[in-house]
Amino acid sequence: MSEEDQDGERWLVIDGRRWRRTDPSLPGEIVDALTSHLGRARSAVASARRAGDDQAVADARRRVGLAKHGLGERGPYWWDEAEADRLARAEAALRELEN
Repeated sequence: MSEEDQDGERWLVIDGRRWRRTDPSLPGEIVDALTSHLGRARSAVASARRAGDDQAVADARRRVGLAKHGLGERGPYWWDEAEADRLARAEAALRELEN
């Protein structure tokens, strides 16, 4: 695979800013669950900010981070890790978010 093809698989460019893509090796049901948690956590950040609740903002941001780590969008580059390690990280993030 060419370097340009790899970059297209790894990064998404929006308005000139590069964002890491979700790990393509993750099962769809895990991606769907983590994406759902991510959306709810982002909404919770906005609600907590409007309410001026700093602790709730921090808690919601932690949940955003967990979901993004699970999806491979933050933390170690998913393409540098073994697939089993990536799946284990996603499953661990999902377990923590569901508690």
